[in-house]
Amino acid sequence: MSQSHATGPRAGLRLMHVHAHPDDESSKGAASTARYVAEGAEVHVVTCTGGERGSILNPKMDRPDILQNISEVRRQEMERARDILGITQHWLGFVDSGWPEGDPKPPLPEGCFGLAPLEEATERLVRLIRSVRPHVLTTYDERGGYPHPDHVRCHEVSVAAFEAAADPERFPEAGAAWQVAKLYYHHSFNRERMQRLHDATVAHGLESPWGERLKEWKPEPEWDARVTTKVPCGDFFGVRDQALLAHATQIDPDGHWFAIPREVQVDVWPTEDFELVTAHVSSATPEDDLFAGVDASYDGS
Repeated sequence: MSQSHATGPRAGLRLMHVHAHPDDESSKGAASTARYVAEGAEVHVVTCTGGERGSILNPKMDRPDILQNISEVRRQEMERARDILGITQHWLGFVDSGWPEGDPKPPLPEGCFGLAPLEEATERLVRLIRSVRPHVLTTYDERGGYPHPDHVRCHEVSVAAFEAAADPERFPEAGAAWQVAKLYYHHSFNRERMQRLHDATVAHGLESPWGERLKEWKPEPEWDARVTTKVPCGDFFGVRDQALLAHATQIDPDGHWFAIPREVQVDVWPTEDFELVTAHVSSATPEDDLFAGVDASYDGS
């Protein structure tokens, strides 16, 4: 069913996720996405880069023919994930910065997203926001979720565009102004969640993929307390997993993504978690819905 003819309790509502690379839409918030699509909402993903410099993390795909055509391969993977999730997807058109390695870290490559002028990138995203007119926009926190230069830049561009899209004096040639009702940050990779999943996995007599990482992960209760919104979506973890597997160069089917049984995940932590950053509608926290306080009559003024 095309989104323009969607029916259901969320018909007429629009959600936009802004992500750094192809695969991020499947590893962050994908079960929520699948739930909202199933309920009739339109979900649009903006992918800032093509993921051209992403490492091949699946040993079965680490082949010369893949490396030589990585840009096209990652584009095809994104198309498959898009179809699995039932979303529309837009490329912002920037080049992956890659993960800088070394001490000190080398400078970022010329022309990459991490070095893109903020104004240029913001204008491109404003144009999409004004075209799609989402009621809700999600992106990464100020740390980028993790400190990849593209994730940090994605945060900066998303926040700037959220504000600029509502101002008719900013980028007047990019379409009519649109005030997105709510802005969220992803917070699903929080320590409490990982600890509880780890504990449950061990209790089932299984090996947890999080043991070593948790030993090094310093508790930050103030950071975890920033979560305001837990979206129940355990019924859609299977769709999330299929979307992840579509990104075959990035996701090892025998790796940590699938080491914890889905039944354990649903039992222990059946939500995806977000932080409500800005709201132009009335919505008391804590919430269980990104669209809380928003209905399809919202006109973006």
